[in-house]
Amino acid sequence: MPRTDPQARERIVAGVADMISRRGLNATSIREMAKHANAPLGSTYHYFPEGKQQLATEAVRYAGETVARGLRKDLQAGPVAGLRSFLALWRKIVIGTDFHAGCPVLAVSIEEPPTEEIPAPVVAAAEVFDEWESLLAASLREHGAEDRQAAQLATLIVAAVEGTVAMCRAKRSIEPLDHTAEQLQALVSGAITG
Repeated sequence: MPRTDPQARERIVAGVADMISRRGLNATSIREMAKHANAPLGSTYHYFPEGKQQLATEAVRYAGETVARGLRKDLQAGPVAGLRSFLALWRKIVIGTDFHAGCPVLAVSIEEPPTEEIPAPVVAAAEVFDEWESLLAASLREHGAEDRQAAQLATLIVAAVEGTVAMCRAKRSIEPLDHTAEQLQALVSGAITG
């Protein structure tokens, strides 16, 4: 049996997260995922014996934690700085891929599951959205927003940014993100100074 290489495993997960952000989950096979990650199909099954659903779940968690790690760091400077960083990340992804990539977490969330059962990648996506909202809400509360307002504004931020990224891809324009950024920054500033 081949040895486990954490770097090779993470490279596969990162590659799959990128592929899902571009094509969605249902439009990809595990063979295409392995190819996109520059990994042999056998290695992919070695690291992910449960197949496509396991790999997609881990890719969603990986993408979610990558964003959360940046949020945690940037929210130390306050919710406005955290919001700006969150917006800058999506701007970089959308522009850097010439509007071909969005958010893999959103991508798995909006696809029709193959069965009545909620698939593991969708469960993971819900957990990721919860974490991002929690991080934003905690920062807003720490800086003076009331509990209910902080929670609602955190949900609005995540929903607005995720939806705006999809709009940017469809329109092949960054303008929707610029409009959303301006309004969200005004709302956050008002919540922490009001």
